[in-house]
Amino acid sequence: MGFPNILLGETIGTMILILLGDGVVANVLLGKTKGNNSGWIVITTAWALAVFTGVVIAGPVSGAHLNPAVTLGLAIAGKTPWGDVPIYFVGEFLGAAIGAFLVWLHYFPHWKETADPGLKLAVFSTGPAIRNTVMNLISEIIGTFVLMFGIFAIKGAALMPSGGAITPLGLGAIGAIPVAFIVWVIGLALGGTTGYAINPARDLSPRIMHAILPIPGKGSSDWGYSWIPVLGPFVGAAIAALLYMALAPMGLGF
Repeated sequence: MGFPNILLGETIGTMILILLGDGVVANVLLGKTKGNNSGWIVITTAWALAVFTGVVIAGPVSGAHLNPAVTLGLAIAGKTPWGDVPIYFVGEFLGAAIGAFLVWLHYFPHWKETADPGLKLAVFSTGPAIRNTVMNLISEIIGTFVLMFGIFAIKGAALMPSGGAITPLGLGAIGAIPVAFIVWVIGLALGGTTGYAINPARDLSPRIMHAILPIPGKGSSDWGYSWIPVLGPFVGAAIAALLYMALAPMGLGF
């Protein structure tokens, strides 16, 4: 694809992902918004649609990983050249930071209308419902494993129209729909423990923006927890890639 396309696609796609994903969290949690207190179903649904939108936009340009854990998993499985991994990472982390900045800007008047600093942090990054280091890490590993293994299955699928020509389903175009559904069900089924980061860039870059942006009464950025939504997704994606590599030679649909 070439470094410029990868950098451009991943930056813009991840920016859109975070703008819409963190944007819905801001709409639900911040004071005096139209969507205040609209709930978890709204958040999980909008995050799925944010993934869909980001994938559709970036898919034709970079393949739309939009997630360093996905990039790692695809590289381990030989689907992405290792030489391209650093530029994917740069685009993903940079795009997430820009997206978080735009959320801050878009909701600028609402930060001072929100008294709870924890709600302000939750707009940018994830946090555990019950703080337990081992179990929080396991939650992120499991959630990302489901995402990564589902992506492998989608990339192995194909459409065969009546004319007989086979059209592979990648992460872009039609493939964006099943990826969005996977993210949606992960949020509904597994997201209640940690907020399902399942993406190191989705959590780390916005957390950094929370730390440096002038947000009234923002409080701590919770750096003690910050490594969990980074390490957990990388581990989960790596496990999914290794399992995929073990099963693929057996002809199990991959």
